[in-house]
Amino acid sequence: MSEQKDVPGLVKIDPWLEPYSGAIHARTARFEKKLSEFGPLVDFATSHQTMGLHRKGDFWIYREWAPRATALFLTGDFCDWSREAYPLRRSQELGVWELRLPLDALKHGDLYKVHIVGKNGAQDRIPSHARFLVQDEETKLFSSQVRDLPDYQWKHSAPGAVKSPRIYEAHVGMATEDLRVGTYREFADDILPRIARLGYNVVQLMAIAEHPYYGSFGYHVANYFAPSSRCGSPEDLKYLIDAAHGLGIAVLMDIVHSHSVKNVAEGLAAFDGQEGLYFHGREHPQWDSRLFDYGRTEVCRFLLSNVAYWMTEFHFDGFRFDGVTSMLYHHHGDIAFDHYDRYFLDDVEWDAVTYLQLANQLIHEINPDALSIAEDMSGMPGLCRPLSEGGVGFDYRLAMGIPDHWIKLMKHTPDEQWNLEEIYETLTDRRYGEKTIAYAESHDQALVGDKTMAFWLMDAAMYDHMGAGDDHAEVDRGMALHKILRLMTLALGGEGYLTFMGNEFGHPEWVDFPREGNDWSYQYARRQWSLADHPDLKYRELEAFDAAMMNTVAAVLHTPGARILNLDQANQCLQFERGNLIFAVNLSPSNSVADYEFPVPEEGDYEIILSSDDPDFGGHGRTDASIRYATVAGRLKIYLPCRTMMVFRLVE
Repeated sequence: MSEQKDVPGLVKIDPWLEPYSGAIHARTARFEKKLSEFGPLVDFATSHQTMGLHRKGDFWIYREWAPRATALFLTGDFCDWSREAYPLRRSQELGVWELRLPLDALKHGDLYKVHIVGKNGAQDRIPSHARFLVQDEETKLFSSQVRDLPDYQWKHSAPGAVKSPRIYEAHVGMATEDLRVGTYREFADDILPRIARLGYNVVQLMAIAEHPYYGSFGYHVANYFAPSSRCGSPEDLKYLIDAAHGLGIAVLMDIVHSHSVKNVAEGLAAFDGQEGLYFHGREHPQWDSRLFDYGRTEVCRFLLSNVAYWMTEFHFDGFRFDGVTSMLYHHHGDIAFDHYDRYFLDDVEWDAVTYLQLANQLIHEINPDALSIAEDMSGMPGLCRPLSEGGVGFDYRLAMGIPDHWIKLMKHTPDEQWNLEEIYETLTDRRYGEKTIAYAESHDQALVGDKTMAFWLMDAAMYDHMGAGDDHAEVDRGMALHKILRLMTLALGGEGYLTFMGNEFGHPEWVDFPREGNDWSYQYARRQWSLADHPDLKYRELEAFDAAMMNTVAAVLHTPGARILNLDQANQCLQFERGNLIFAVNLSPSNSVADYEFPVPEEGDYEIILSSDDPDFGGHGRTDASIRYATVAGRLKIYLPCRTMMVFRLVE
């Protein structure tokens, strides 16, 4: 009995992990040791409350961690940018410098920086905990800005626990149709109502933390406590989140703790005059960026405080952690994960594992209803299991293999050769007991050099043949498959679902941010909402299907996985059951099947609740929702048109 108690919970779920019990115990022990060292995490993760610039009663106080620097000075508008007038004093705390200023020394809107003297000379730097930056239009240089406004008055409470996440991934800057950067308030007023109408219950915001290069899509972060000023003020971001909560939508932040910019002018590199403060000496080989030293106490405090800051100050309801695979391994995932040794014995970055465990512990201490999602393609066992079992504590992981599989099929395999068994296995291939967010495409699939799913399916025909009355073979095929692949992904792929904004209505082309190579154009860094809103275009029909899918079928996400009822490769037909719904798909390009029979789990009459062939969704109207289909000897007989997917439920 005592031996059974010593078996990690992960091993009880997956006996194949038994040889790695010691490694699982060890990762739990490292986590518990750090937890013991740090004390209560909500008290440890508070650097955002003490570091940087804060108003304290009748004075200002500025603190900075720079242990190897020889001198620090606060400089800015308030002193005509003197680099000598306001020196910081090294406090008793190891490596922390401090300055107190009278209340009238600074005012709201003043620009400031910290002048650091160290081994690499004397440089003006952006404070490590700067809360808002502005960029000079002429020099393009960033400066911190004093914020001294009344506290934002929140109007709405968070929506509470989200059991079946239907996630709308969005980039605020490119959420306008205009050739410019969109704002937080525009997103709140114009886009959030669309998201609510479509039936999504979570919005996941990209590119929130300040980043010097807009074209990085927000993934080369420099300033971890500053919302990007391109889209508005901190108060504007709070307005967005407040508005989302008012619509019953939870808000996740796409948080980037996997790496950081190399920039000295804006970022944390060589912050106290030498490398090796926040980062390892090595760089990320693919991303041209710096790597956090997760084993260092003050780095953990910085990152954990960052988590706490966004949740408490801005009321974010959780996070999607970017680049988790890169964090977990010293090789950053650049191998084949073909053996369990890869997860426990080969080149694992254990400090990063421990940091992620601590982050998930903190997230759920602050808000037990929060969502924590890992962008991981390695499949590390226990990543999405409780810490008490030896897991890493995430709630969900992204099913990154699904969109890759769809793109590969569309690029390389003729429709009539699509293998249903392979598709089914890909969509259902996930670790037992670990929840997954499925998606047919995210922002990744449309980044410059690739295309949206709609554009892969219909290509240039989208420019001329998306009129509602235009009967065009390539568009007809693309419309049909666009709907089917999304519905199959939702029904089979996981316990949550995600789409990137605009893709729900078949947004054409690709995503490409302003850069020198495209003459700094915003042409592809925007969303053409008018396509979906135009009554005479087929984009409206694709959006209508997405809304019907969200509002009719998405409840299956909160049910156990699907089971196959019938797989017929000869006819390219598949039927399966999930959440007491029956799904029937025919992927054949041309072979519609009359009187198609397949077994169902319950006798009775069935009705169609969703059909991709409905004319409202750009289909041909070959299915009839008014008909009830009676079972005979436990089998259902239906007409199953080609390139169609239907959903049935038992009539009570």
